[in-house]
Amino acid sequence: MKKAILSAVVVAALLVSCKDETKDKVVDASDAVGAEVEQAVDSAKLKAEKAVDSTKVKAADAMKKGADKLEEAADKLKESAKK
Repeated sequence: MKKAILSAVVVAALLVSCKDETKDKVVDASDAVGAEVEQAVDSAKLKAEKAVDSTKVKAADAMKKGADKLEEAADKLKESAKK
């Protein structure tokens, strides 16, 4: 009888210690996932900022080209109005 009770106590102790290890592993895994998500968000933020900057530069170039064409057209109109 004592052996059965002692065996049950040992098994219970092993289960409790396994639960602590499992909890530690879960905490470590959740920390790792949190860090990966944070890195992914930071990476996405940087990519978005680069895309916005690139788009701003392209828009500025397009506006400059459009302004140049308008200026040329205005010059042509002035010359044709003089004739």
